[in-house]
Amino acid sequence: MSGSAAGIRERVRNVLFLFPAALGRLGLVDRKRGEEAFDLALPVMVTGTIRTILRTADFFMVSLALPAAAVAGLEFAFQYFFVGFGLALALSSGTISVVSRLKGAEDHGRADFAIKQSLWIAILVALPLTGIAQLYAAPLVDLLTDDPAAIEQGAIYLRIVTYALVFRFWSMIAARALQGSGDTRTPMYVNLITVPTNIALNAVLIFGLGPFPELGIAGAAWGTTISETLGALIFFYLLVAGSHDVTLRLGGKQWDTGLARELVRVSAPLAGSRLVGTFGRFPFLFVLGVLGTPVVAAFAIGRRVIMLAMMPAWGYSTASSTLVGQSLGAGDDAEATAYGWDTTSIALVTQLLIAGVMALFARPIATVFTAETVELTTEFIRVFALTVGGFSVGRSLQGALRGAGDTTWPFYGKILGLVGRLGIVALALPVGMTFTFLGFSIAPGMGLGLAAAYAAILVDFYVQAGVNTVRFASGKWQIVASRSDAGGAPGDD
Repeated sequence: MSGSAAGIRERVRNVLFLFPAALGRLGLVDRKRGEEAFDLALPVMVTGTIRTILRTADFFMVSLALPAAAVAGLEFAFQYFFVGFGLALALSSGTISVVSRLKGAEDHGRADFAIKQSLWIAILVALPLTGIAQLYAAPLVDLLTDDPAAIEQGAIYLRIVTYALVFRFWSMIAARALQGSGDTRTPMYVNLITVPTNIALNAVLIFGLGPFPELGIAGAAWGTTISETLGALIFFYLLVAGSHDVTLRLGGKQWDTGLARELVRVSAPLAGSRLVGTFGRFPFLFVLGVLGTPVVAAFAIGRRVIMLAMMPAWGYSTASSTLVGQSLGAGDDAEATAYGWDTTSIALVTQLLIAGVMALFARPIATVFTAETVELTTEFIRVFALTVGGFSVGRSLQGALRGAGDTTWPFYGKILGLVGRLGIVALALPVGMTFTFLGFSIAPGMGLGLAAAYAAILVDFYVQAGVNTVRFASGKWQIVASRSDAGGAPGDD
């Protein structure tokens, strides 16, 4: 039976690898580098896709069980959860950068210590965020909308889901550490356990199936919290067991200031980038809320749907970080550069194909999620589909720069994209009206409505892609990598 399963896996693998081989024959990528990138990216793509399906399933189930205000409340709550999620992603991205370079330099003990160091930093960051959410969930959601139903639903979700924040931090660190060592399959296998568990828990707790109570939006939050805890426990067991290329060693030294400084140096711009992106969505969502709660619901569904086309970028970004970081660690700058460009090329082709299909079938997809806002949701799906090219290039090259430890320029790109987005979306506000957001008065725009919102989304993604492209083409990221402390001697305790 196991031999038969292995044979099936091998046949599936052979079919999938026809894709990078075809791109190699067309001259779009170097076949060897393309296949290496695809091999590393594929498990991350599967992981990201199933997690995106999970988040999309959240919105789908909530939209079936509850009115549009609940979908909008879920989107508002997610923005605050993304503050913690973004910091976790930044720290885990710092982890993959440091671990991949240390592995390339064959400093395996220091690579293992980087995992422990990341875990301690994660605990110090995640616990205060969890406490804030418990105390101020409703006032936080209230900042983004004056719809009482959306505030109530969003606060319920936010208060519960942040119980999982520490566990989410650890899972992302463990996954990125494994990926930095070249193992992108183990995180995929863990997610193949936890994501179906999450979806099943959501279904029974949202709708009250079988002996379970009908909890509505709270059921979605509890399903996520339980599954995140399960995933963290699995990763903890795997890394403590010592059966992989990286290990979490619980005993001995607990803190290394030099290594902590390098992790923070790499992670800080990434954290800033994530926070800029997250907080930048607050005024954007506020403007959408002014245009109407159904607009927020349509935006939330459209964004979640098109994330399926965006997910491959996470895989290719991880592959680029690993391959660029390991090449730099081995002292081969030219190979690192080639990996960055080839990984970006294969990522762009992959995602444009998926986005094209989703744009073509946008309306049928929208009807699956909603009967209230079909036209609006269809429009948002198509607008987000147009952003996929920019997202693909920007994210893949961000991964390449991250592999070198050069995370500052993607941060600059994020800021410029945000400025462009907010400048344009302000034009959507109705003429003759003044609003208060976070204590600031917002002057009226030109009443351009959704047209300005759509333009703002496009500008944001393509500005970021442009900044990352210019930076990678300059080659100056190689200088940043050469100055890194990741491979040096341990710092002061």
